[in-house]
Amino acid sequence: MTWNPAQEWAGYVPPTPFEEYSRRYAEFFGMSRRDGIIEARMHTDDGPYRHSPAAHNAWARVWQDIGNDPENQVLIVTGTGDKWMTGDAKGLNPKPASDLDPDHIFQRMMDGWKHIESFVYNIDIPTISAVNGPGVHTEFALLCDVTLAVPDADFMDPHFWLGSPPGDGHGMALQTLMGQKRAAAAIYGAKPIPASEALELGAISDVVARGDLLEKAWDIARFIMKRPRYARWATHNIVSRPWKKAIAEDFGFHMAHQMLANVASKSLVPDPELLADPGRPF
Repeated sequence: MTWNPAQEWAGYVPPTPFEEYSRRYAEFFGMSRRDGIIEARMHTDDGPYRHSPAAHNAWARVWQDIGNDPENQVLIVTGTGDKWMTGDAKGLNPKPASDLDPDHIFQRMMDGWKHIESFVYNIDIPTISAVNGPGVHTEFALLCDVTLAVPDADFMDPHFWLGSPPGDGHGMALQTLMGQKRAAAAIYGAKPIPASEALELGAISDVVARGDLLEKAWDIARFIMKRPRYARWATHNIVSRPWKKAIAEDFGFHMAHQMLANVASKSLVPDPELLADPGRPF
C-alpha cells in the first residue's frame, strides 16, 4: 500500500496528477508511464517535433510537473520519427526585438532561462535521453544522466553560425562535456558532431541502432528501478552535480550575454540569411 500524505496532513496540497499534466502538454509531449518509468516523447501532430514559441514556454512547466509527481521515478525523454527536433530559424519570432513589447522580451528570456534550470533543479530522479535522429536543442539530451543516440544523430549548437551567442544551455553543455577547446571549435564552426564522435568525446553514453533505441532506454530504466529508491535519488544527485554547479556558476552569465547581444542587434532570433553561408573554418 502506497503511503498517502493527504490522509495524515491536514490541508495537504497534492501535486498535479499525471492524468492532468499529460493532457495539458499533449500538444508537445506524448506521455506514458509504466511501473514508475515515465516516457516523454516530443512530437508535433504525432510526427517529428517542430519547435514553437508555445512549446518553448511549456518546457519549464512540464519539467516542474514531472519532477513534482512522486509517482515518477525514472524519466525517459525522446523524439518522434527520425528527427529529434526541427524548427524554422524565423519561427520563434519573425519580428525584430525593437518592435516587441518589453513584456514579450522578458517572457522569452524567462522561458529560455527557466526551462534549463527547471530540467536540472526540479527533476530529482534518474534521467535517460533517447536521441532518435539529428536536430536542434539537444542540450536536454546532453543534460540527462544517460544519453543514447542512433547512428545518424548529431549534436550541434547553431547559434553563433546564425548570428547569436550560444547562451541557452547548449554551449554550456558542450563546454562541460567536451572541454574548452573542443567546445569552442564546435560553437564557432557550428559543425554537427556525429553520434560516433560524440561518444568518443564523452558527450553521450552509447550509440544504439534505431530499432533498439527505445527498448535500450527502457532496459536501463528497468535496471535502475530494481535498486532502492533512496539509492536512485542519491545517485542521480551525484551524477547531475556537475550540471547544477555549471548552472549556478555559468548559465546566468551565458543567458545574459545572449539576450544582451540579441536585443542590441534588434533580434531575438538568429538571422536565417546566414544559413546560406557555406564557409566553415573548422
